[in-house]
Amino acid sequence: MAFEFRLPDIGEGVAEGEVVKWLVKEGADVKENQPLVEIMTDKVNVEIPSPRKGTILKLMAKEGGTVKVGQVLLVIGEKGEQGSAPPAVSPTITTAKTPAVVPAKATAPTPSLAPVAVTPKKPQEILATPATRKLARDMGVDLATVQGTGPGGRITDDDVRRFKDVGRSAAAVAITVTGPHGVEERVPMRGIRRKVAEHMVKSRDSTAQVTHVDEVDMTEVVHLREKAKASAEKQGIKLTYLPFIIKALVLALKKYPYLNASLDDEKQEIVLKKYYNIGIATDTEQGLVVPVVKAAEHKSITHLAEEISKLSEKARAGQLTLDEIQGSTFTVTNVGGIGGVFATPIINYPEVAILGVHKITKRAVVKDNQIVIRDMTYLSVSFDHRVLDGAMAAQFMNAIKQYLEDPKLLLIETD
Repeated sequence: MAFEFRLPDIGEGVAEGEVVKWLVKEGADVKENQPLVEIMTDKVNVEIPSPRKGTILKLMAKEGGTVKVGQVLLVIGEKGEQGSAPPAVSPTITTAKTPAVVPAKATAPTPSLAPVAVTPKKPQEILATPATRKLARDMGVDLATVQGTGPGGRITDDDVRRFKDVGRSAAAVAITVTGPHGVEERVPMRGIRRKVAEHMVKSRDSTAQVTHVDEVDMTEVVHLREKAKASAEKQGIKLTYLPFIIKALVLALKKYPYLNASLDDEKQEIVLKKYYNIGIATDTEQGLVVPVVKAAEHKSITHLAEEISKLSEKARAGQLTLDEIQGSTFTVTNVGGIGGVFATPIINYPEVAILGVHKITKRAVVKDNQIVIRDMTYLSVSFDHRVLDGAMAAQFMNAIKQYLEDPKLLLIETD
């Protein structure tokens, strides 16, 4: 008998997902627990396994489409059985035992083909080195359908690998068309990029955002980090400035709990969190991802450094689990390594504040009535003015500044 397999409850707060890639085809035989489809949830990909063995009778969603929890994904049955389209989407989730989903290795978002057809290139038009051609042959990739991103449109090894990973031409990611005023590229807004866009608009529309900026003397932190780097490296830990900032941040949040909070709009209640889970905004090839350092208040600077490094590596490799991106109470976004003076970060809704960390530069400043060279930075905190006022934001920033300008306090203060 045909069995309608519905999108299971993947994790807390996940109501829908995007079909990134089907891992099976109609008519294929599958085993129990065999991966069926790669679904993108809120910034991570998961593989949904089959709840039973059988034959795929019908796929009920297209790649690039959005499916809600409880919506039929596919129909499984016996060979020769007919799989018919189910009625309108039902919120009921199948009661059949559903295997646990597992994180999928992130790939470039699988694009939907735009209405404009991509014309395969003629052999003489293909620009690729002999090594790239051999790689394509070994991987079974037709270079005539791959759009090159190298100089002059040359196809690179990475273009071939992306084609293979995504399962269709990389040209589909950016399709060239002739618009009313000249040549244009149309890029489907898919995957993490679309999720980020939705989240940013939700944040903007749901909060009254204001940004406060202050200048911080990081000279003592710079010296302390230099002293501790060698010891950390012996333990295999890359010690950056971020663990020091997070340590100062947590201590400041304890003094000003209204920044470690969320607003329950429905009940009109401010929810003050008594735990400190710090989200770390991380730039990846697929888009912005925010892994979470849980219970940061109980971790030393070296422990924080180790966890930040591991989470960042997993984010860039597309190996984060849902648990590793959920439950944040406050987020830090560090753009210091990229450049710029300062920015006004957007709150990671439903949190009520976010800290922007910027580059550390040597500048001439006045200290004790003398002009001296110090390592200076700007920190910016964007906050929801519905929950707290500017005075509290300034006091919160003063507390962070105090800890960073005298980092011995980071080591002295206890939980």
